Amino acid sequence: MHLSALLGRPVTDRGGQTLGRLVDVIARLRGVDYPLVTGLVAKVGRREVFVPIEQVTSFGGPGVTLASARVDLRPFERRDGEVLIRTDVLGHRLIDVTEAHLVRASDVELARLDEQWLVSCVDTHRPRRLLGLFGDRFSGHACRDWKAFEALIGHTPSASLRGPVARIRGLKPAQIADLIEEASREEETEILGHVHQDPELEADVFEELEEDRSSRLLGSRTDEQIAEVLVRMRADDAADAIADLPQQRRQPVLDLLPAAQRTKVLTLMGFNPASAGGLMGVDFLAVPAATTAADALAAVAASQTLQPEALTSVYSLDEVGRLAGAVRLVSLVQADPAGLLEEITDTDPPRVGTDTDVEDVAVLMTDYNLITVPVVDADAHMIGIITVDDVLEATLPADWRRREPPPPPDHPHDDDTRRRSQTGPDRPTLPEAP
Repeated sequence: MHLSALLGRPVTDRGGQTLGRLVDVIARLRGVDYPLVTGLVAKVGRREVFVPIEQVTSFGGPGVTLASARVDLRPFERRDGEVLIRTDVLGHRLIDVTEAHLVRASDVELARLDEQWLVSCVDTHRPRRLLGLFGDRFSGHACRDWKAFEALIGHTPSASLRGPVARIRGLKPAQIADLIEEASREEETEILGHVHQDPELEADVFEELEEDRSSRLLGSRTDEQIAEVLVRMRADDAADAIADLPQQRRQPVLDLLPAAQRTKVLTLMGFNPASAGGLMGVDFLAVPAATTAADALAAVAASQTLQPEALTSVYSLDEVGRLAGAVRLVSLVQADPAGLLEEITDTDPPRVGTDTDVEDVAVLMTDYNLITVPVVDADAHMIGIITVDDVLEATLPADWRRREPPPPPDHPHDDDTRRRSQTGPDRPTLPEAP
């Protein structure tokens, strides 16, 4: 049963007496299950009233039939966890969590299963119409499973209730950042509300946002709220975020950071953003040159707080902390576990200083096929590393975040995934309503 075919239809008693007209359908969110239809909103006279689904004997035909003419005439009030399908969904955008895009819902389908009515499908295409001798009629619906979407219903209490099971949290941080870039102010607020339930994910998303968007969203928060996000970010990304704050807010936020991270952030903020020092991270894995391959691998396994990209190489230091060599992780895995690190390391690894231009860093990493490059001072003391993702971000065109990445070759064509008939494979296996 399509909601578009029900809205505005008369609500009648068993005798066919019209009591009002259907205004909306109410469904209760149930985490990963299909929303359960709990009632209707009917307009009786000038009032919008609640009609329990248990009182409905049939949908379709000329309208909605109730078991009796007795209707509670108290004004309808939404409860937490409820979705008003017409008000909240139809004509509004949803998150297509399978495609990581915002799409607009043009219709929904209700299906009956085990004596319950469920919201089963969403149509994200404009209704196609046939004009001519047969009048203005719908030519069909392209319906996809409700579970492929996350509705942005704009009702804060209901959104917070489903935060722990919101499907959006299964997306990658970069995908969520793309959604926020595409969203309206109201939509981005709700998306961030879901993400906020997972502080680590929230920090990762802010790392992926464009600087202007990140600065605006962080700037709208209190100093304490900003610090809560920054404390989970990499020090180099936190330094960039603080640098984008208004001058008068930087020190108060810095004062709220843990001492260790504050030191790292202040160090990084002292470098030119267009230099190796401004690009580097200060967290890396370095061990004594006399370490065995087995012990070095154990150190990698124990370094669970480091960025994974930073662990693609392990650096060895001499007795006074100078860079003595670098070895790639794959070489460690393939080496004799009892062998010493100094036997398999590159004792003259490519390296840069803090004032090296970003372009020169990119050339060096390309020439030597590097995933990371160490940053050292004039005495060869290692002070940080640059990862290839940071180099790419600094050297790609300024509008790179707005560009749509190409789909993988095995990805279904858009027309195959989005334009489905009612019997298409995306349709949930629910029996037809009686």
